Amino acid sequence: MTKIATIFAAAVALLLVGCGTTTGERAGSSALFGAATGAAIGSLSANAGKGALIGAGAGALGGYLFDQHEKGNID
Repeated sequence: MTKIATIFAAAVALLLVGCGTTTGERAGSSALFGAATGAAIGSLSANAGKGALIGAGAGALGGYLFDQHEKGNID
């Protein structure tokens, strides 16, 4: 059951990445979803805190890069 929950959380995070219209909104929402997904995955190995931190960082970076791509600054 935990594998299904983890896959579902990752799919939801990927679908919602980049929600918002400004760079800050997109990076912030992506960081939030990344932290939630990272905590869910990290809890499987008893490291929810580390998973949340890694997920938040990866989410923020992904949201920022998505925003820059949408603006045409990145090919």
